[in-house]
Amino acid sequence: MNLNSEFDVIVIGSGISGGWAVKEFTEKGFKTLLIERGRMVKHIQDYPTANLDPWQFEHRGQKTLADTSANKLISKHYAYGEATKHFYIKDEDQEYIQEKPFDWIRGFQVGGKSLLWARQTQRWSDYEFSGPKKYDYGVDWPIRYADLAPWYSHVEKFVGISGNKDGIENMPDSEVVGAFEMNQVEKAIAASIDENFTDRKAIIGRCANLAALKEEQKKQGRGQCMSRSMCERGCPFGGYFSSNSSTIPYSQKTGNLTIITDTIAESILYNKETGKAEGVQVIDANTKEKKQYKAKVIFVNAATLNSNLILLNSKSERFPNGLGNDNGLLGRYIAFHNYRGRLTADIDGFEDSYYYGRRPTQVFIPAFKNIHSDAEKFKGSYLIAFSASREGWSRNPGLNTLGAEFKEAILEPGAWKISMMMQGEVVPIHENHVRLSSDKKDKYGLPQLITSIGYSDNDVAMMEDFFVEGSSILEKAGCKNINKLDQHIAFGRQPGLEVHDVGGVRMGNDPKDSLLNKYNQLHHCKNVFVTDGACMSSVGNQNPSLTFMALTARAVDYAADQLKNGYL
Repeated sequence: MNLNSEFDVIVIGSGISGGWAVKEFTEKGFKTLLIERGRMVKHIQDYPTANLDPWQFEHRGQKTLADTSANKLISKHYAYGEATKHFYIKDEDQEYIQEKPFDWIRGFQVGGKSLLWARQTQRWSDYEFSGPKKYDYGVDWPIRYADLAPWYSHVEKFVGISGNKDGIENMPDSEVVGAFEMNQVEKAIAASIDENFTDRKAIIGRCANLAALKEEQKKQGRGQCMSRSMCERGCPFGGYFSSNSSTIPYSQKTGNLTIITDTIAESILYNKETGKAEGVQVIDANTKEKKQYKAKVIFVNAATLNSNLILLNSKSERFPNGLGNDNGLLGRYIAFHNYRGRLTADIDGFEDSYYYGRRPTQVFIPAFKNIHSDAEKFKGSYLIAFSASREGWSRNPGLNTLGAEFKEAILEPGAWKISMMMQGEVVPIHENHVRLSSDKKDKYGLPQLITSIGYSDNDVAMMEDFFVEGSSILEKAGCKNINKLDQHIAFGRQPGLEVHDVGGVRMGNDPKDSLLNKYNQLHHCKNVFVTDGACMSSVGNQNPSLTFMALTARAVDYAADQLKNGYL
């Protein structure tokens, strides 16, 4: 296709939501341009470490002092290491200003962070969509669960979600393809919860790793998850969902997709005569040459903070403070997930029990505070995740051997350990925001983004409640040596590291207090849609990516109808 021609649609960003946007548009017959600021990564052929064994790495796959010294920020991410660092950008390329400490994790390549995500997928319920209004925080969502439920199903059937039908009101059941199993200790804790609590239940995690295959995944050429726990290297089996293994190749088969890489979206071009956006101005990442591409519809899916940056930088006579930003709220009400609280414990009596493989999910306890009864000290909700494992060679960190000697050393791996964490809803507040620097630019000439995002007293109160409730769960299950850990105090964990940042371009009913309507359209520029994390009015307690995908599919369906009928 001639890149000088106009497109029906431009999608900015090739991560989880951008991948879904191009899949849906191209299947509907629309000529679609996908703009990716990073390099090309093709499924299988561009996963150089996917099948390497530990001894094939110079440093056995671990982070080196040189890596962590040169990349103090990005090396904090849980998946960063010798086997995965090619999917991360270096700190020297992360030019932004931390007014408050914020660890901004980015993935500049085709597939974005869909190559690096933790793949946990839970639906929202009406408790999350109505929470901000009920508890008086944020802005009321313009949709409810019923609006999104069919789109959750649409996405899940394609992705392939592992899990069970659990019948939990505030974590509605997904379309599933089989489930991973709890081990013996986890089953015992789950049984204890059933016996001792009436307001909570333990379930095996729902995740985008294929515990089994259905025809829809076979059509994509994907295979079953091998439980290798090497997901972040890129999965040659297609056992977990990513843009690279699924939505993008599916789109390419239609003949309607054009991908340009190493291309930075600088701004969206607004035409004051038509009252619409007419295209995107880009910068070649190698030559720094500027170009413009035109389209009837633009979807912004560059990941939350990058999407905010692009819109803030899309200034015109009509929108001097950023595209659609009449109310001055663009970049405001950034939220994220509160991971501060962690518990560890020991448990006796299971020394004769083993488990096999490296399961890609944990056991989850869906939220139970601020669901059926109100918590006194905090707003929002939190879920709990835990796992149990045998102590192995980790109890002997001096062990430095391979082969038969190594196997002998771990033949009797020892006692069981429990690790438990919280995933808490950070309430969106006006103070948590991003904005453009007025004087500092990055190497491409773009204004640097200033992050001013931090914890609040509400987050601390929620963590303290988790310590009480989590400890009670473990104590009643017979656990001992229960230790509490505030990871912010102990390890300096900052907002951003959970990579669940949302907001800044939030949805709402009223243009006075929101940027997007119920179909993810900018209130004041109807042919621009935002469907990544930036669109979220609040963050809920569940992992967010499934909701991004469902919102994207729903918005594309609406936009496609508007295009066909000449309204856009």
